[in-house]
Amino acid sequence: MALHAERTELEQRLARAEQERLYLTDPAAAAAAQGEEAALLAELDRLMTRIRAAEYRSQPGARTW
Repeated sequence: MALHAERTELEQRLARAEQERLYLTDPAAAAAAQGEEAALLAELDRLMTRIRAAEYRSQPGARTW
């Protein structure tokens, strides 16, 4: 469950970065928000991979690699 809580927090941060990228009028701040958004997307991808792995391992008869 900790992974899902982390995912929720990360998704909130990602939504905020997206809103900043879209609506900030300062080009430098918008560019910084775009960079933060890209980093958060990469982090979310890694977290989702961890969640999928944990869900797979919880299945009966799951293989270990």
